[in-house]
Amino acid sequence: MKEKLRYFPITAFAIIMGLTGLSIVFAKFYHLQWMPKVFYDALLFTVTGLFLLFAGMYSVKAIYYFEEVKKDFRHRIRINFFSAISISFLLLSIAYMTYWPFLSLVFWWIGVLLHSVLMLHTISYWIQHNFEIHVMNPAWFIPVVGNILVPISGVEYMPTSFSFIYFSIGFFFWIILFAIFMNRAIFHHQLPQKFIPTLFILIAPPAIGFIAYIRIAQSWDVFAVFLLFIAYFFVALLAFLYKSFKGLEFFISWWAFTFPMMAITLASVVAYQVSALSVYKYLSFVMFALAIITVSVVAWQTFIKIRKGEICVNED
Repeated sequence: MKEKLRYFPITAFAIIMGLTGLSIVFAKFYHLQWMPKVFYDALLFTVTGLFLLFAGMYSVKAIYYFEEVKKDFRHRIRINFFSAISISFLLLSIAYMTYWPFLSLVFWWIGVLLHSVLMLHTISYWIQHNFEIHVMNPAWFIPVVGNILVPISGVEYMPTSFSFIYFSIGFFFWIILFAIFMNRAIFHHQLPQKFIPTLFILIAPPAIGFIAYIRIAQSWDVFAVFLLFIAYFFVALLAFLYKSFKGLEFFISWWAFTFPMMAITLASVVAYQVSALSVYKYLSFVMFALAIITVSVVAWQTFIKIRKGEICVNED
């Protein structure tokens, strides 16, 4: 058991991101009377318990195997997944926003403070170390996505200008990192199998950006539509890249593409709410079905890996 704890992966928090995103989707569907409340309640408390379990396990790992945590924190890829912890707090804040506002506020402040530190550390780490271009992969977007999440519940707790700071930082670095990624994807070696599923992360920044912009500006305008259609473009692009996903060996990093599917589903629901156009309602149902299939497949593969004892092993 101790050996398993030693190699408990920081990437496991991507599971929390995906399942919390799904609970927010359930909340939206419930509020629009498209789904019973029981699904929202059950998943919300389940994912909260799972988050506390993972946080406890990684904290114990930090106590007994601090060198392993330091190794993760200095790893050129795994360092980006530490922001999944702060993003989990921010997502839980969104999930509890209408259910338990005080807890939502607590989660939001913890998420904002923790993410600010992790984001600044990660960017300074990028600048202070020399990286080969092949190291770059969509997991680098994770610290950026966290910034764009801040305004979604943040507009309820702080002045709009505060939320706009994080939105601006997130949008700025999304553009920069996307340009670097396109250079890496087109002109250099293909992504390792382990990180091909992280291509789905490309959907998240514009989809979350759209929701955040609507929350900040309260405006269905050209920029909002631009962000939404860019997110749909990435969904279509990934559909055309389906051959890249055939025959891949399962890794825990597969959970990284569950949250973006929730993000585009939520973006579609929000688009329907602000525009009243039926096309977005039907797109919401389509994206929701794809999201459920995605989570089901990844959860089943994770269960198989757990039964085989292939989770929490040395990945180096």
